[in-house]
Order: sequence, then structure tokens, then C-alpha cells
Amino acid sequence: MRRARRALVGVLASALGITAWAATSQAAPSGGLVGPSMPANRWVGPDGTSSMHGDAGASDATPFAGPGADAQPAASVFLGSVCPTILAGRDRMPLAMCTEYLDRAPTVNLLDRTTLRPVARLHLSAGSLLGGVYAYLDSADRLVTVDGASGDVVRIAHDRGGPAGTWRLRIADRFPLGAALRRACGGQACDAVVSVSPGYDGRIWFATEKARVGYVEPRTGRIALRQLRIGEKVANSIANGPQGAAVTTDRALYLVSPTTNGGLRVAWRRAYARGPARKPGKLSHGSGATPTFFGPRRGAEWVAITDNAAPRENLLVLEAASGRLLCRQPLFRAGASGTENSPIGVGRSVIVASTYGYPYPAGADGPSQPASAPIAGGLTRVDVAPGGGCRTRWTTGLKSSAVPRYSRAEGVVYTVTRDGAQRYALARVSPADGRLLSSQPLGQGPLADTLQLVGTILPDRTLLQGTVTGFVAVRPQAD
Repeated sequence: MRRARRALVGVLASALGITAWAATSQAAPSGGLVGPSMPANRWVGPDGTSSMHGDAGASDATPFAGPGADAQPAASVFLGSVCPTILAGRDRMPLAMCTEYLDRAPTVNLLDRTTLRPVARLHLSAGSLLGGVYAYLDSADRLVTVDGASGDVVRIAHDRGGPAGTWRLRIADRFPLGAALRRACGGQACDAVVSVSPGYDGRIWFATEKARVGYVEPRTGRIALRQLRIGEKVANSIANGPQGAAVTTDRALYLVSPTTNGGLRVAWRRAYARGPARKPGKLSHGSGATPTFFGPRRGAEWVAITDNAAPRENLLVLEAASGRLLCRQPLFRAGASGTENSPIGVGRSVIVASTYGYPYPAGADGPSQPASAPIAGGLTRVDVAPGGGCRTRWTTGLKSSAVPRYSRAEGVVYTVTRDGAQRYALARVSPADGRLLSSQPLGQGPLADTLQLVGTILPDRTLLQGTVTGFVAVRPQAD
């Protein structure tokens, strides 16, 4: 998967030349999704802007309203790199984590709150590209990620300690993982970190490409590491709930939790239908989903993923504590069913976007079956019944080109659409019935490709959407 993502960026370059667990409830706007947000995690930054998927549990929901139907024209910010992760801490300074074309290594860009232009940059070393993509902000506004070549987990701070009081980015802490990985697999570069995630226990949790899971204890630097099934791979981010860390491999979903003596145990493992091969519009042969914690009572009692079954993928909803399967619901139409994106999870509802046929640049993990396909489109809502089981509430043919994000304050799903002329538009969708509420142009052509990346909504209602060359900003109309 590391090779796949790095190759993807290379092709683009050529083409372009423990804490309180009480859930926070929020009244849903008319027609909005009903349910509590993720339980508060005091070790992570603000809800909605602290991680790629919004929070530790990857709910893909935010408490903030977006720019709305009558927003200002979109403004592009060119950074000359692919920008999949844009976060903001309590000081509301956005940080864009981008991957450079030249050396395929991540660069952290600290952005001015008004102009959204970089005021400081920090270039990290290349390694596992996903280690740079799946970062998060901790409670001190430090970016937690992986420095590729060394494999170290780092915490990156920003302050005005530069010349003449200018902004700077600096590595505040470094936690070496190399020795632990060498002991586990026997070589200098035999494995690499894919994802980091904030635990409810204050630890920095991580997963590796070869299906190892572990944590760093920041106070002592102690590292715990455990191998899951040998031969499995991790190709997506992990998520954390009060029960532990949820990890999706290319064959199963796991819940891993700490033991009383500081070790790790697999609380449960649930295998899923892997299908015969990678599908077009997916990057790996297996689930394309980061696990999503959600639930109607505490906001994290369930966990959901999608599988890779053929001819139709399924949404799987499980009890987070036990791994018991609550429901399996087929998605989209036979022969054109697949997603690389994490679902939205709020209350009893899950919203999933299809990526089947999406034309990712060459470099994905092995050939797909079929070799190519047109973009199928599809956005669907599935509800979990009180007595168990699922039902599909609605399905539309909307062709999503980004990871959808649900605004709790607005009661609207935000995503990006793409048409046959490669025109991209910011779309607002009703979660009640799937209707397209509004659409606003973002750009056209290969330089505007949003590449199924995530959009982040800031507290001032500005939406920042990553693209293959930087990001676009959509601001609300001035009051």
C-alpha cells in the first residue's frame, strides 16, 4: 500500500509536469441525523477539526455549519502538492499535511487564518506515505504523525519562535519506533507505520502496513506492539473509542485494547468478505474503510466498515464491545458496488459514498477486476433498527469525488461532485432523503481533482477541500 500511494503521487507529478466518556448531544436541525457525538477525548484537539475524519472515532461528522448554499466563490490555494489532510486546533490555525511530487514526502504547512497562505513549512522524510496522511492534532495543538525514513512518531508544535517573531514549525517530541519494529520483523525497513490515532487512555496508537498494532506512552516513551494475523495488511486509518482501537486489515476488523500490565490484547476479530480482487475505484484488495464509531446512546457503542464482497459490497455494523454483528446490508447495484471511503456514522444512521470506477492515477495495489470501469456514482443512507437489522433509507446516483462530511449544526451532508467533463462542485445533500440541496463550482480539469480527499469545515464556516495541487477554500457570505 505504501508503494501504491507513493506511485500514485509519482504519476501525478509526471502528469502535472481515561477521561470523561459522556457523549455530547446536539439537537438535530429539521431533517438532520439524530444522535450523540463521539464521547469526549481530552487527549485530542477540537471535535470536527482534529483528525482527517473529524474525531478519534472517525465519525466524519462535525459540530460546525458549513458555508451554506449562498457561499462566496471558491478560491484555490496552490501548494504544488497533494493535500489530503487539513486540520485546525484550538488556536484555529489550519495545518495542511501535503505530499510533495518531487520526493513523495509529507510537508506540514501552517496557514494564516485570514489569507490561508503558508506562514511556516516543515518538510518530513519520505517513508510510508500513509503515516503522513493519517495524522491528528493533540490537546496542545501539536500535530502527531510519523517521520517517514526514521519511522519515528513525532509531535510537531508551532509558535512564533522564528526570526523576528515569525511563525515556525518544530518537532517538539520524537518517539523512536525503529528498534521495536526491527525486533518484531527482523530488518531496518521491514515494516512501516500506516496510521496514528489518539487513544482515550492518553496513548498514541498506531498500526503498521504488515498488521501490527501498538501504542506509545508519551510520558515514558514506552512502546507496546502486537502482531495481528501474519499475512494481513493495513491500508487505512485506525479509529479509537473508549473500548480500544479499531483496526481494519485487508481481511478482518479487529478491536484491540490494553491489558492491565501494559500489554495488548485482541478483544475480538471479525472476518469479512474480501472478494476475488481489488475493484476499480479502490486502492487495495479489501475494505477501503477506516472504522467508524457511532451509536444512538453513547455515540460509540457501535462500529461500522464496508467489506469488498462481489457483486455487491456490504455495510457491516458491529457492537464495539463484543464484535457481535448487528447487521449486514448490501450497498449500491450489483457489479458497480465499491467504496474506498469511510462512512459517516451518527445515531442509528450511516451514510456511504461509492467510489466504484473512480479514476485514481496508476499505482494502486495490484490489478483490478475489471481493469477499468466508468464512475458508477452512488450515495446511500442505511439505518440500524432498534431491534437489530438494517434497512436502506435512500440511495441516489450522486457521483461523490470526496469523503462526505456531515454538519451537525446545519443538518447537511457536504461532499464534492464530479461530472463527465471533469467539473467539480461543492454539493450539499439532505440526509433525510438524499436530495441535492445546492451545488457550487470548485474548478475543472485535472488540476482541480479532489481525488476522494476529505473536506474540513472550520469554526468560521469556511470549508477547505484538498486537491491534487493544494486545496480550495469556500467561505460563507459576509454577515
